[in-house]
Amino acid sequence: MALDRQVFQNTPDRDYSLLDHQQVMKQALQSVREQFGGFYPLIIDGREVSTERELKSTNPARPSEVVGRTASATRTEAEMAITAAKRALPAWRDVPPGKRADIFVKAGEIAERERDELAAWMVYEVGKNWKEADADICEAIDFFRYYAQEMIRLGTPIRLGSTAGETNYYFYEPKGVAVVIPPWNFPMAICAGMAVAAMVAGNAVVLKPASQSPVIAAKLVEICRRAGVPDGVINYLPGPGSEIGDFIVEHPDVYMIAFTGSREIGCRINKLAADVHPSQDHLKKVICEMGGKNAIIVDTDADIDEAVQGSIVSAFGYQGQKCSASSRIIALEPVYDEFLSRLVEAAEKSTIGMPENLENFMGPVIDAGAMKSILNYIEIGKSEGRLALQRDVSDLVERTGGYFIGPTIFADVPPSAKIAQEEIFGPVVAVMKAKDLDDALEIALGTDYALTGGFFSNSRERIERVMREFRVGNLYINRKITGAMVARQPFGGFKMSGIGSKAGGPDYLLQFMDPRVVTENTMRRGFAPVEEQPEQERTAPLA
Repeated sequence: MALDRQVFQNTPDRDYSLLDHQQVMKQALQSVREQFGGFYPLIIDGREVSTERELKSTNPARPSEVVGRTASATRTEAEMAITAAKRALPAWRDVPPGKRADIFVKAGEIAERERDELAAWMVYEVGKNWKEADADICEAIDFFRYYAQEMIRLGTPIRLGSTAGETNYYFYEPKGVAVVIPPWNFPMAICAGMAVAAMVAGNAVVLKPASQSPVIAAKLVEICRRAGVPDGVINYLPGPGSEIGDFIVEHPDVYMIAFTGSREIGCRINKLAADVHPSQDHLKKVICEMGGKNAIIVDTDADIDEAVQGSIVSAFGYQGQKCSASSRIIALEPVYDEFLSRLVEAAEKSTIGMPENLENFMGPVIDAGAMKSILNYIEIGKSEGRLALQRDVSDLVERTGGYFIGPTIFADVPPSAKIAQEEIFGPVVAVMKAKDLDDALEIALGTDYALTGGFFSNSRERIERVMREFRVGNLYINRKITGAMVARQPFGGFKMSGIGSKAGGPDYLLQFMDPRVVTENTMRRGFAPVEEQPEQERTAPLA
């Protein structure tokens, strides 16, 4: 292995201020556009499978454009995929952890070589701007490499105890068939993170991508197969969740489900997985990330320029369509008016338009359903707070047919308001006034979620207090609250934000494996104790 177990280096973002980087991305965008409308079959046990029905993936900035078409699985194909994963599991489980890791290091190398084209697919399929799309690919590359590195660490058996005449080894083995259900908002990074974690740990995967981003998921599956993932270890199963979602979660041969998405679906998955069906001999493991209602607190002595910039990126980056996005900003009373005024001014200057154009900060929301839901929340907000800004993008919508919504800011929002309590998943932010830090913390913690949060302050004492009392999964001080980095800011929350350990952290792979202990009595009557084998000479299952 070429990886250093002790030091992990994140993949650096493209610098689009450099003309050569701009030129490469423009060429990638043109290349991808020439591939629009291509067909992607199911991949089951290494075979391409077509179906009578198809899914169409369209460009949310110009919905008349079909980015790609995929086969659409029914329960018949879902059963085939689970059977293929179950059949592939024993051989894959027994591949030494280091060799499994090698495959995903290679996959990371492929993704890095092709990162510009992969980012271009993301610009068109899910409406990310250049910077957001590239960052998504970088995170996926990091997941390939970091989880490979972690599997090398966790794949080494641990000798326990020091009793003469006895050896005890603690080691891990995979759980079984894993269903992976990623979201559309990080269609490469989160998809790769969950699927690679499952596979490098020795599980076989059935991957059901989001209906809005099946083409990018197909590219991920292709990379894994090119890197050497065996047939049946990853099975590509796009299809309507209403038809196959419950089926694959409830299937008795499935051992675990890794999901990222809405609270409604996450809770349903957790409930369905808890039921033990006939012929099922195990309890299912659920890893579930379900979003947040994340708050930034702006203190009386905060650097307002820094707070405004961090809030703009956190609230409106990728149109607010991140589970980590800030949809609530709580400013203390002495700075409230100044902060609000400058936040509105900055949002008014944000560039909105086609994401394939480098100059645009904001693009479209993902689809017509999301657009309708967000606009409905904006109407609700008008009765709950004071509308401080609603950018008019009707001309852009009329010209393109795209799902564009401008940044929207509500002021003087009560903490109990719907727009301050419910996840909107769009470019809408509620600004609230707090009397003091006690009041701000009470407001910040007054939701069902505990994913991310932020605090802008120059007071060391108050920063340390907020570190203790602002109990969320990821807390950011004096910076944006989005953009967690693999191995640097492992990501995930609690309460209704989900169940499971942090993605990109040292505990994550443990969720995909079961620990075992083997104890051997080496003091046999009439024999001397067996000499300890050197670590490199141990044989399976301790290899």
